[in-house]
Amino acid sequence: MKPPLAIVENLTKRFAPAAPPALDALSFTISAAQVTGVVGPDGAGKTTLMRLLAGLLAPSEGHATVCGYDTIKDALGLHHAIGYMPQRFGLYEDLTVLENLTLYADLRGVVGKARDESFERLLAFTDLARFTGRLAGRLSGGMKQKLGLACAMLRSPRLLLLDEPSVGVDPISRRELWRMVNELTADGVGVVWTTAYLDEAENCAEVLVMNNGKLLFQGDPKAMTESIEHRAFLVRGVAGERRTLLTRALARPEIIDGVIQGEAVRLVMAEGAKEPVPSDLMGFSGPLTPSPSPAGGEGSSAAAVERASPSPLAGEGTGVRGPAAAFFPEIAIVPAKPRFEDAFVALLGGQPKRTQAFEVPARPANGGGDAVEATGLTKVFGDFTAADHISFRIKRGEIFGLLGPNGAGKSTTFKMMCGLLRPTAGTAHVDGYDLYSAPAIARGRLGYMAQKFSLYGDLSVQDNLQFFGGVYGLTGARKRDAIGRVIAAFDLEPHLKTQAAELPLGFKQRLALSCAILHNPPVLFLDEPTSGVDPLTRREFWGFINAMTGSGITVMVTTHFMDEAEYCDRVALIYRGKSIAIGTPDELQASVKSAALPAPTLEDAFIALIEAQEQREAA
Repeated sequence: MKPPLAIVENLTKRFAPAAPPALDALSFTISAAQVTGVVGPDGAGKTTLMRLLAGLLAPSEGHATVCGYDTIKDALGLHHAIGYMPQRFGLYEDLTVLENLTLYADLRGVVGKARDESFERLLAFTDLARFTGRLAGRLSGGMKQKLGLACAMLRSPRLLLLDEPSVGVDPISRRELWRMVNELTADGVGVVWTTAYLDEAENCAEVLVMNNGKLLFQGDPKAMTESIEHRAFLVRGVAGERRTLLTRALARPEIIDGVIQGEAVRLVMAEGAKEPVPSDLMGFSGPLTPSPSPAGGEGSSAAAVERASPSPLAGEGTGVRGPAAAFFPEIAIVPAKPRFEDAFVALLGGQPKRTQAFEVPARPANGGGDAVEATGLTKVFGDFTAADHISFRIKRGEIFGLLGPNGAGKSTTFKMMCGLLRPTAGTAHVDGYDLYSAPAIARGRLGYMAQKFSLYGDLSVQDNLQFFGGVYGLTGARKRDAIGRVIAAFDLEPHLKTQAAELPLGFKQRLALSCAILHNPPVLFLDEPTSGVDPLTRREFWGFINAMTGSGITVMVTTHFMDEAEYCDRVALIYRGKSIAIGTPDELQASVKSAALPAPTLEDAFIALIEAQEQREAA
């Protein structure tokens, strides 16, 4: 058995003498020839740990030995043995792919024949050989990450430290990154991979789960997942009442987690809960328990709703009839196969539930009809068509998702729908107003949250709210009331005097959303609103979105998180500037079902539909 690549003993880091430790007495080992995942919420200490392992920070207490080198005493030898890709990798966007590689080779002392061989190997490995002359700023998100990986591997490292390398990267590019990393581990390289995507943790040989600087778990992710066996359930048959059921479920102490999963609601019960789904969630007075059914379903068995005692509310078969049908006409509770994400949320104490008190005042829409309409939207840049005759309609109170790989045309479409980019052809309407013949009125009917934090970092939270209230035309009592409402709703009071740039990421997202809804718009556009945010914060954010749609607000959202796309009523898949599929998440999954793929996930559907489109274009 090979010795560990890294040995960490009682590792502690404080950034100020009186401050709580960012890392608190961590002890663990890292093995060669495998991927070790590091997961945890924002502020858990993941990035601090990576910097300590890379020898970029000195520990306050304890020590770490990496590849046989003490991270402080033998820093030079350590830097020759490892590769490190930080969370915000410093590519120079005005340099080409080859110029970036050359710069980092100079910094790492890779010269002569070794440089030529390294470049040839890495360009082939990352499939960037075709793009050596392209400016890094014009690469897609996935290609930027591949270039970052290449720069980190110039010296063929024994240990590769990757700090959230897949943030903002589409599912296809993520699979490509994992393919490359698995090739490295097959050659004996050890990899430490921090991630906000918990499905990625399931691909790791080991995981370290952290929270508030402490190590909560180290081991096989499968073992952690098995710890919540028989506590996860899908509630099916709730039709258009998914959000209502989820909101009611999360208010219960015995339900520690809940998410929308296609047409169903996924619930995780607290350990020792007496009944799998509290009966009063569905309008019943007696307990509901799952019973085996031959119908089949996710997990080892399926279940139908049964009452513990006879009642006129209960019906026969898999559904329930009677007065309760006014709430949920056809209900089935199905034991669900546990996921690592379920176990992660349970280990951290459950999903935040403060969104239960979040309220949005209803705002009457501008008459009937669809809230958003795109007709033949086309955008041409020179000889490149970024969006090609894209059309869709979004109903009032609907969550509509735009999905697609990096560079597919989502952002271009999104900017045209927000009035930020004028189309070459086609029209766009928001709440009944044409974005191009009546732009000021149309923009006043929408709220917009940009992909990257776009507020003023050197202004305080209070100043940002005041500024954006003015931008949206709010004055006097209306402005004071609107600002007071979002401060209370998003718990911003303790941070009002804090500069926006200094906020934790989760509160930056809250502030950005607060500014977008100050004027209570009937339509809200969210461009990758949770990119880089941990699963608990993402759940809280979607709790806010669900509450807003409950008040009649229409939401269009782009995302790379396929579990987030499950929250959408419908999604459109954009590829190479075209809309290649539109439907509910379940409809897209059903469209690719086959003998080889009997139970496709939404990510499977995403990739299969794109591959099918490529085959049609090649024919």
